[in-house]
Amino acid sequence: MIEVVGNLWSYPADFRVITTNGTVKANGCAVMGRGCAREATLRYPTLSRLLGERLRARGNHVHFFSDQELGDRLGLFTFPVKHDWHDPADLALIEQSTAELARQLLASSIYVLPRPGCGNGQRTWDEVRPLVAGLPDNVHVIDFGPGKKENG
Repeated sequence: MIEVVGNLWSYPADFRVITTNGTVKANGCAVMGRGCAREATLRYPTLSRLLGERLRARGNHVHFFSDQELGDRLGLFTFPVKHDWHDPADLALIEQSTAELARQLLASSIYVLPRPGCGNGQRTWDEVRPLVAGLPDNVHVIDFGPGKKENG
């Protein structure tokens, strides 16, 4: 893992990783109302529905969405940090998501990930950093800069 300062959406990478929760609304769409999850839904209007389907079928795990599914040149991974949208980030879930993401990484690709659970998840980087520190150096963890919680 390499720590960098930048913007999740403009940082040069092969894949973006967004933090998510496991809540599915009655209409079948995933709750993606804040932070980088919300930003992703603005870029990929079908993502909330696609993630809701995956959450119902496979549970609150790391999910990959191909460039074809999103209509973009890059693929996207989700990285669950919460079980329910209104809860604080769950450190055990961050640890699980880290292991799941690590199993799916391609050595020849660059991945960019926000500090998981450290914005709307209400966790500190000191709490989370040890959980993601074992990720390889092709995973770049974005710090949005002083005073910023997200990339808005």
